[in-house]
Amino acid sequence: MNTLRQALDEYLSMRRSLGFRLRRVAPRLLDFVTFMEQRRARYITVPLALAWAKQPADAQLATWAQHLSFVRSFARYRRATDPRTEVPPEALLPFRPRRARPYLYSDPEIRNLLRAALKLPPHGLRPYTYYCLLGLLTVTGLRVSEAQNLQLKDIDLEQRVLTIRGAKFGKDRLVPLHPSTCRVLARYLARRKRLWASRPVSGYLFVSSRGNHLDGGDIRRTFHALSRQIGLRGPTDRRGPRLHDLRHRFASTTLLRWYRAGEDPERRLPALSTYLGHVHWSDTYWYLSALPGLMREAVSRLERYWEQRP
Repeated sequence: MNTLRQALDEYLSMRRSLGFRLRRVAPRLLDFVTFMEQRRARYITVPLALAWAKQPADAQLATWAQHLSFVRSFARYRRATDPRTEVPPEALLPFRPRRARPYLYSDPEIRNLLRAALKLPPHGLRPYTYYCLLGLLTVTGLRVSEAQNLQLKDIDLEQRVLTIRGAKFGKDRLVPLHPSTCRVLARYLARRKRLWASRPVSGYLFVSSRGNHLDGGDIRRTFHALSRQIGLRGPTDRRGPRLHDLRHRFASTTLLRWYRAGEDPERRLPALSTYLGHVHWSDTYWYLSALPGLMREAVSRLERYWEQRP
């Protein structure tokens, strides 16, 4: 019979072959196996899984529950080859994570954010990089990581399409672009080419002032600074509107536009789900409750339906 460590290697390989990246899961489960080896435990038990999951002792319940969920999934896999394995019950350390309440940017706020980006200290391409990055997130609903990882080969301005590679679960997808978006990107690419004509530069679309892949930390810090500058956050606020909320805005306004045009959003929802790269339709359905205007349109349509019934 395989050891726990061998079983874990097989489990992680199997999950990765299905498209899971396991960036948080793999290190934690490796730590769990080390914990079990230190106690010379040959199979998983509920008390040992719970003892490991509740580390560190001062962590939040959500952290403990997440740790135990990692072990629970691995234990289900391990039980197929070692019937002594105990699977921690779902009721143990129950926790239901809450979705962050989205901030729905207004059109003036988006314009102010983009204007502020163009006024960033003129270190080479930086103002135009953030202007295009924030604008692209707004009009396409891309995840921040998807926009950050776009490469030049992924941009086809003639066909007006982006290729998103290796998104969630390793899936690729095509995202169509509006002609106005293509024009802005074309101007950005021309500036980028002039600036780096005689120097080596990364193949990524959005690059730092040194020509390297744009860093995620720099993206967040710059966005927070711009948010404070235009009044979306206070000078000392640790929380406020997020970059991811631009994705919420795109999805919600798309649904609202369909309602107002008299179209059937439920029928068209699979197209939006595919466009956004959602794995489950339920992830897209959630946007139906994110914008008050959507609920008003839904109620209005329901009222018209009942009024028309004989």
